[in-house]
Amino acid sequence: MLDIKYIRDNKEKIEKVIKNKGLKLDLDELLANDDKRKDIITRTDELRAKRNELAQAGKNSKPTPDQIKKGKKIKKDLATIEKEMEVVENKHNELMSQVPNIVSNDTPIGKTEEDNKEIFKWGKPTKFDFEPRDHVWLGRNLDLIDFDRGAKVAGYRGYYLKNEAVLMQLGLMMMALDKLITKGFKPMIPPTLVKEFALFGSGYFAGSTYNSDIDEIYKIANENKDKQGKNIKESKFLVGTAEPSLLAYYSGEVLKKQSLPIKLCGFSQCYRSEIGSYGKDTKGIYRVHEFMKIEQVAICQADLETAEKLHQEMLDISKELHEDLGLPYRILSICTGDMGLGKYKMHDIEAWIPSRKAYGETGSASNFLDWQSRRLNVKYETGEGDKKFVYMLNNTALASARPLIAILENYQQKDGSIKIPEKLQKYIPGNLKKIT
Repeated sequence: MLDIKYIRDNKEKIEKVIKNKGLKLDLDELLANDDKRKDIITRTDELRAKRNELAQAGKNSKPTPDQIKKGKKIKKDLATIEKEMEVVENKHNELMSQVPNIVSNDTPIGKTEEDNKEIFKWGKPTKFDFEPRDHVWLGRNLDLIDFDRGAKVAGYRGYYLKNEAVLMQLGLMMMALDKLITKGFKPMIPPTLVKEFALFGSGYFAGSTYNSDIDEIYKIANENKDKQGKNIKESKFLVGTAEPSLLAYYSGEVLKKQSLPIKLCGFSQCYRSEIGSYGKDTKGIYRVHEFMKIEQVAICQADLETAEKLHQEMLDISKELHEDLGLPYRILSICTGDMGLGKYKMHDIEAWIPSRKAYGETGSASNFLDWQSRRLNVKYETGEGDKKFVYMLNNTALASARPLIAILENYQQKDGSIKIPEKLQKYIPGNLKKIT
């Protein structure tokens, strides 16, 4: 979320971003509504001041009929204006939630993923002297993945990981955690069932509230109870990544400047409804409703240079992990039309997946500046007596499904076995070297 004063002062700049991100938002409507909002606030303050004057005047004596009459009118006018304010305020919140963040000067201008720009590549696509199999065949043949019973029990996109695949997946998580801890990131296991504000604050709603037709998030249908046993009407949601939980950890707080930057890494189960991808990538575990992930989050002072360094630092960790696993990969600079509403800069990392004859996304690094912290109300003391909103960044260290696909397919052997990357072996019980 941007500051309304900034939007007014940079109207043409924001309109350009709206166009480049392919959004539909009328800034004139937003600003006109804000003018109306400010006018209502002024009128409300004036009425309350008059009410206070009447109350003060009647303190030492019985109110006169005229004072009673004026008091009743003020009460009626306040009730009317408060209803008007509610409508205007709701519209203000909805329109403000749709205002995009500005983008970096080096972000490519484009409409779709076809306009993303490759900026780095490591390794070469794996060559085989035999006809390689996909992870579906390998998973079934080696009894690593059960798709049929997964669909029976969990439905569409359901799956069971089994045997060595379980050890590999957990090994990948521990490998990522180990790497991040040595890089100064503090490990956390955050809640995966969260309140609505955490998802709105981190930008996972398309608008100001949850929309089941658009937002790829699972809402919990059953009601919760408080410690007295009474039903709680507040909605709860399953997170699609540890990012919302980690960022909301400091919501409503003012941090000390000397505590920044804060670097966290969170392990979580992740849930995504994949509404917009029905019928896409239906084979295997490339696109699923449930997986594991280690997420990186950084919170720093409102300094662009510091934020850019952290963005690159987190991306470099993901690069190291892919290189440690021996997976050919590339880095993409994501274009305006393919990046999220609140993102200032976004890079994707993609590993080579032989069965796709292409690279597949395995992670994403994003810099939001203060767009998220304004929603979550996270500030820091500057040291000069001021308070500013922090900058927030996030990045995928490793997710479970797609890196697992890349390993199974890139390390497959002619006899149908699969070698395990050397640096992953120590995170697997018995230092398993090969799946046969």
